Amino acid sequence: MINENEIRDRLVEHGNALFKAPREPIRFTEHNDADRLLSDLKHHPHAFVLASVMDRQIKAERAWLIPFRFMEKLGSFSMETLLKQSESDVRRLMSEPEPLHRFVNIMSNYFFKAVQRIAQQYASDASGIWTGNPPSATVVYRFLEFDGVGPKIASMDANILARHFKIEFSDYFSIDISADRHVRRVFARLGLTQRDASVDQLIFRARGLHPKFPGLMDFPAWEIGRNWCRTQNCECDGCYMKDLCPSAN
Repeated sequence: MINENEIRDRLVEHGNALFKAPREPIRFTEHNDADRLLSDLKHHPHAFVLASVMDRQIKAERAWLIPFRFMEKLGSFSMETLLKQSESDVRRLMSEPEPLHRFVNIMSNYFFKAVQRIAQQYASDASGIWTGNPPSATVVYRFLEFDGVGPKIASMDANILARHFKIEFSDYFSIDISADRHVRRVFARLGLTQRDASVDQLIFRARGLHPKFPGLMDFPAWEIGRNWCRTQNCECDGCYMKDLCPSAN
């Protein structure tokens, strides 16, 4: 029998340590200038939002680089500059001289519509999505209103804002785990879910384990899966969950 309370407590402990740590630069991509743009929530909050809209069916590092590639081509990434671009202009920027996304047409449409939504709904200031100490459910819902954004990305966005950018919400109940392959693998190997558990099963399992902030366990599980608990060639000796993990060694 696993001790799920101890497993939960240790994941939460590591999640809390990151949540309470001082803000540090985030590596969204492998490009320093792109990361600076994405982290500039004061002057370019829309860069973070538009990058997350692009995060679909390609590597995250490539998707989150798209705003910077637009800025290189346009010479600016201000909302004023973006609003001057027609939908055909956006498609051209997305496709020439090389495609920035696997699905140029649909993602160009999502990008264009996202710019329009930010302008119309938030007076061209995307930080309106998260400022004012809103409930976490409201923030997640506002991200879900963007075409192409599903629950996984919406919850991930809210989690990044809270965890890395230290944006305060009135609660964290609605920030779920983003069930990528690393998180799903780690939850299964820790014995918290079945190996064939669905995304919904994993989300509700995390809610049951830590209702106050389910997503607090997201980054610790992802980190374990990325660094030690790999699909093959696990390095259990380096993992801080080794003594509690029924799958260790």
